[in-house]
Amino acid sequence: MEGTSLYLPIVILLMQCCPSLPVTVSTNRHKVEVHEFSDAVLSCIFHTEKDPHPRIEWKKRGKDVSFVYFDGHFKGPFEGRASIEGATVTLRRVTQEDAGEYRCEISAPLDSVSLGETNVTLKVLVPPKIPSCDIPSSAVTGSVVQLRCRDQQGIPPATYSWFKDNQPMSLSPNKTYDIDYQTGLLEFKAVSKEDTGRYSCLATNGVGIPQMCEAKQMTIEDINVAAVVAAVVVVCLVVVVCGCGGFLLHRNGFFSPGHRGRSFWISQCHGAAHISSQTLHRTEDTSNVNYIPPPQEPQDFKHTQSFML
Repeated sequence: MEGTSLYLPIVILLMQCCPSLPVTVSTNRHKVEVHEFSDAVLSCIFHTEKDPHPRIEWKKRGKDVSFVYFDGHFKGPFEGRASIEGATVTLRRVTQEDAGEYRCEISAPLDSVSLGETNVTLKVLVPPKIPSCDIPSSAVTGSVVQLRCRDQQGIPPATYSWFKDNQPMSLSPNKTYDIDYQTGLLEFKAVSKEDTGRYSCLATNGVGIPQMCEAKQMTIEDINVAAVVAAVVVVCLVVVVCGCGGFLLHRNGFFSPGHRGRSFWISQCHGAAHISSQTLHRTEDTSNVNYIPPPQEPQDFKHTQSFML
């Protein structure tokens, strides 16, 4: 008994020198990543100094701070699909709308430090959808051609690979094209007839099943050089004939004021030049099957003219 009485003052002194810790709040996972439509556990671990029943609140940060759990109940979109154990929250069947930064707040008015908090970031992983592929139907040899592939919904962002005739396209120093695996761009510096084929693109982000767009045919055609040269020659001949003929007629007074043939000759030359120019344009249009850009998104119709009845 005497020995015990000697140690008792020492124990009391140590208890006075080492008071208990005030409220503390922590989490075992500051970053949580889950697949879409699965459950997410947002952990919150707390310890209080004196208060046996602290107030527990969960908030979500966005444009505004909104309540998730308050006054013993879940709020808003979390009502009916979330549960709490201690201060740890489980969200069921999360979607992309649930992604964001959450804060767990513990309020203990009886403690010397009455408030503690910790943050948890939730990232919802979404598999890629079928990507949109912009593939021109035709192009001419030697031209620069771009094929584009894009998925707007996958999280994290997808990477892309291209296929020609169901065979994967790879990069090597002797290839005539470049592939950007991050943006989905396939670019030919100078296409040749060997590049004709059916092209498709595969999007993958490590979540769910990779998705591929429907294969589309791209045809590469040569320029009809002979037709272009022939059309140019015709135009040059018309210009030369009209010029030389006009000069000779002018020397013979054919273009003197009041002469009826003057206007007739000018109109005939203009008509011939116009027909030759149209022939050249037609030849270029049929021979230069140039790069056809990807189709643009339809624009809303806007009324640009006014009509009077």
